[in-house]
Amino acid sequence: MKATVFKEHGSVDNLVYTDFAEPEISPSEVLVKVKACGINHLDIWVREGIPGISIPLPHILGCEIAGEIAGVGNTVKNLSIGQRVLVSPGISCGKCEFCLSSNDSLCHEFRIMGFQVNGGYAEYAKAPAENIIPISDKLSFEEWAAVPLVFLTAWNMLKTRGELKTGQTVLIHAAGSGIGSAAIQIARLSGADVITTVGSDEKRDKAMALGANYVINHSKEDFADKVSEFTNGQGVDLVFEHIGPETWEKSMLCLKRGGRIVTCGATSGPTVNFDLRFLFAKQLSISGCYMGSRSELLEIRKLMESGRLKPVVDSVFPLKDAVAAQTKMLDRKQFGKIVLVP
Repeated sequence: MKATVFKEHGSVDNLVYTDFAEPEISPSEVLVKVKACGINHLDIWVREGIPGISIPLPHILGCEIAGEIAGVGNTVKNLSIGQRVLVSPGISCGKCEFCLSSNDSLCHEFRIMGFQVNGGYAEYAKAPAENIIPISDKLSFEEWAAVPLVFLTAWNMLKTRGELKTGQTVLIHAAGSGIGSAAIQIARLSGADVITTVGSDEKRDKAMALGANYVINHSKEDFADKVSEFTNGQGVDLVFEHIGPETWEKSMLCLKRGGRIVTCGATSGPTVNFDLRFLFAKQLSISGCYMGSRSELLEIRKLMESGRLKPVVDSVFPLKDAVAAQTKMLDRKQFGKIVLVP
């Protein structure tokens, strides 16, 4: 099969479109013919190399996979060749206390497609049968590939970790990112008021169209000052943070007393500083999110099928042009998801 792989960590130019062995499935696995694969910042971090984490090389990236079943292991039930499916990105043991309580991502054996195991930058990918989720044709494969990781993470951050309620106000960074565009929709579905940030004026209208109440161009305006203005100095109930040190300190300043901040990413770096006295004096809460559970993804699938949530696809690139696709993400030129197709 054809795949885009990297043989050593480094720059985007390390990605190579080449021939690669087709995955061999075990009795409990499913082979998926990849029709589309969403790209994420996780792909970039894995390609560059994450300190302290080693993965087998050469490696195939890609955690958001939509396609058709091309093969099933002999112990797999209720799945058949030709079915349209989504691959749940998180692989867990299914037996521990966390898995049994629908907290899959806390499993000690938790792995992510395209991270610790080969993913969807290829014509074929394999996954445990438990990770295969049948889908309808109400959305295209490209649209379905814009769903799994970003909507799942955003749902977990806002609904599960952040406990966002009707009438509350949330600050969502980077409306143009895949996760930001997902979060705006989920927050509005929850009945919250949404303040979001963008890096250019051309993204403002798109953010408003998704449901944002207020949009701040952070390249021209101080987002902390604008949040204070929009909330009459009260601050927001929740900050949806995935940027890192570039925004962290001001994100904390945006919180009202008793507010919460949930983080899932470190796009601008892994180390932040804040004053502990500010944390306890305002009785703030900080929570981390590492994707989410399969049960949450099943709920998201229902909302996608009903049209209450919608994938946001910015652009589609051929798999052989993965370098250009990742470069576009690095340059922050997209609004929504960038998707690869074999």
